Amino acid sequence: MVWHPGKYAELLSERIAKNNVNVWLVNTGWTGGKYGVGSRIKLYYSRAIISTIAEGSLNDSKTSENHYFGFETVLDCAGVPSDVLDPSISWPDHSEYEKTAAYLAGLFIENFKQFEAGVAPEILKAGPVQGH
Repeated sequence: MVWHPGKYAELLSERIAKNNVNVWLVNTGWTGGKYGVGSRIKLYYSRAIISTIAEGSLNDSKTSENHYFGFETVLDCAGVPSDVLDPSISWPDHSEYEKTAAYLAGLFIENFKQFEAGVAPEILKAGPVQGH
């Protein structure tokens, strides 16, 4: 990278605000448990999510905040089961989900320490937390 990661975060944040953009993170990967337990999200679910985003029909959807990463999870999307939308309910063992989510948040926090010195406070506050 040419610039410090904090610079890229600032540029992205500025452009999102300037252009009044809705940002969507779409899990097209894994659901229903860790590797070996869960499975890949079916392509037609990913397509349904992307289609509803493009149509704008998810803009006013009911959401739930992920307590580790702070993003909002859409609770209802036409053609997509709720357990695909919310990974916390797709895992058969909820305590295993919580333990894994906390572990992943911790990995992110540890890895990001190397960049903290060059990152604005508001960006630092947007990162994950380990507990809830």
